[in-house]
Amino acid sequence: MLGILLLANGLTSDRLAGSVHWHEVVSGQSLTSIGARFGVESSTLAADNGLRINARLTPGQHLVIDNRHIVPAVAVDGVVINVPQRMLFVLRDGRVLGSFPVAVGRPSWPTPTGQFEIRVKETDPTWDVPASIQREMAAAGKEVLCKVPPGPRNPLGTRWLGLSFSSIGIHGTNTPASIYQFTTHGCIRLHQDDVASLFALVEIGTPVQIIYEPVLVARVSLQEVLVEVHRDVYKRGGATTADVSRALAQAGAAGLVDDRDVERIASGHSGRATLLRLK
Repeated sequence: MLGILLLANGLTSDRLAGSVHWHEVVSGQSLTSIGARFGVESSTLAADNGLRINARLTPGQHLVIDNRHIVPAVAVDGVVINVPQRMLFVLRDGRVLGSFPVAVGRPSWPTPTGQFEIRVKETDPTWDVPASIQREMAAAGKEVLCKVPPGPRNPLGTRWLGLSFSSIGIHGTNTPASIYQFTTHGCIRLHQDDVASLFALVEIGTPVQIIYEPVLVARVSLQEVLVEVHRDVYKRGGATTADVSRALAQAGAAGLVDDRDVERIASGHSGRATLLRLK
């Protein structure tokens, strides 16, 4: 999932992950499942390809995938998770070693933010179902489970990275279409192959920083700036036109971006990095 974008002036940016590429549809795929795999809003994917949001895809069909994301500017190496962005980055010595789309907590059960570290690394974990989730199962009239052994029915998938915060962790999944959604009980969920890659990149004690930044801006040259805006799903603010303008000012681009472009990006919430030429 990691890539470097060649900018219009020939420069490359180490503040970018992802790329623009073609994808050939295989049987059973939908805009939602492809968006989940690559970290793209299904509505953005549809618009990029001139499709309706409920369009049925056919095997062999080609789609353009633009899953460029700005890497958050943080001071500490380790794992960085930006909740509105639904992306996880692994940083070392200022370089991005890996970037992965994730599922995060639903608004009624948000993923906590703050500074944590990895306390547990486990392969083929058993899920000890928290009491809170057992109560939710009972309220929904479902079978109440206390433990789920390793296997295809285990919602933790094949890897568990426990954090220094209660029962919150980073793990795989048996429902890949849920990735890039706000749907978990606070945990951070990855595709099975992605969590295996992440597992190999981190150790017990690796810092994990979870942030909430709907707007990201990166100044990449004197003439260009990258802007990425996500929905404020947790209703914490930070995704308005004024917020985009403030972020541009912090990047040294105050007044250098057309007001119409700022409004378009702020209201569109496309969720991917957009390259703008400065005045």
